[in-house]
Amino acid sequence: MFYNVLKHVLLGPLLRLAFRPRIEGLEHIPSSGAAIVAGNHLSFSDHFLLPAVLKRRITFLAKAEYFTGPGIKGRLTAAFFRSAGQIPVDRSGKEAGQAAIREGLGVLRRGELLGIYPEGTRSHDGRLYKGKVGVAVMALKAGVPVVPCAMIGTFEAQPPGQKIPDFRPVVIRFGKPLDFSRYAGLENEKVVLRAVTDEIMYAVLTLSGQEYVDRYAAEVKAEVAAENARRFPRMPLS
Repeated sequence: MFYNVLKHVLLGPLLRLAFRPRIEGLEHIPSSGAAIVAGNHLSFSDHFLLPAVLKRRITFLAKAEYFTGPGIKGRLTAAFFRSAGQIPVDRSGKEAGQAAIREGLGVLRRGELLGIYPEGTRSHDGRLYKGKVGVAVMALKAGVPVVPCAMIGTFEAQPPGQKIPDFRPVVIRFGKPLDFSRYAGLENEKVVLRAVTDEIMYAVLTLSGQEYVDRYAAEVKAEVAAENARRFPRMPLS
């Protein structure tokens, strides 16, 4: 109920007015039935812009930190994400990936749209990074199409560390659904999962025009953070 209020009354109209999104390829989103929408992830705003422009409800797997923040702000944030239909996923530990897959399959088995960012985290520099194979596991296990999606301009509107976005026009581009039924029953084959994931990422890359990096974004982020810590150590308190 509150999802529709956010989409049609509170947040959706404001986002469409502020960002003036140009939508391309919306006809590629199935009008009914389960499907995965897999896209690049450039900004915190992506979580809200994509649902605002789709006719159907979409559920995202969101990091658990959005649901566990301290204080009043944390509780309000958690309530907001739950009301918006987002599912918390703990990305730490060995079971994190399996938990995300279970939650995602639950959404797909209900015949709904599932939103996934295969990179696993926001891009820190606007480039497109290697996709994780969880999206392939879900696509093959559920037997559903994958619609590639590209957010264009959201990185410039709200780069990392900027809490309030600059309201500027963005483009949201959808590609033709990808059918992986030829790999049915092979969801445990690592080579197949990598091939499916790479095909999805190539489709996103074609839509977005980003520079591609054949490494996981989280690894590169960690290296950048470590290098910054080395170069700019915190001054000791006097």
